[in-house]
Amino acid sequence: MSTTVTTQQIPAGTWTIDASHTEVGFVARHLMVSKVRGTFRDVSGTVEVAEDITQSKVDVVAQIASVETGSADRDGHLKSADFFDAETFPTMHFVSTSFDGETLTGDLTIKDVTKPVTFDVDFGGVGQDPWGNTKAGFEATTTVNRKDWGLTWNAAVEGGGVLVSDKITINIDVQLAKQA
Repeated sequence: MSTTVTTQQIPAGTWTIDASHTEVGFVARHLMVSKVRGTFRDVSGTVEVAEDITQSKVDVVAQIASVETGSADRDGHLKSADFFDAETFPTMHFVSTSFDGETLTGDLTIKDVTKPVTFDVDFGGVGQDPWGNTKAGFEATTTVNRKDWGLTWNAAVEGGGVLVSDKITINIDVQLAKQA
């Protein structure tokens, strides 16, 4: 369930992603019987929180080569031309187009293909770390069809079905740091 975000809860200004406390992850069905999870370890970006929260802007970049799933072979395959083609398309980029306090909509670019996506947003709160820095936390989730971005590789499996699901759930757990 999304929690509505207001500027009474998060101060207006520039916030940057605290990469060491952020995870951009995904979940795919494997053989249609289990789930495989992965993350992009190298993520950066900013959030411009406006006085009118609906005018806030998000700009995030993930480095494709930083994908990790717990299997070096699978990671290599995901980086290959069969999937993300990290050598040709080194980044995945999200730029927001609207925010209503509960849902964040924007343009997600993968492999030079840009499509709109909408995330359900859950606000975790604002607090100060022991060094006096102001931090904020959010979770965001959406489900997309990977084929919309040209991620079409698959293999049929015995008994029907395919190796990798078309639907991918994207889960983001982000900590932001307020800039002075």
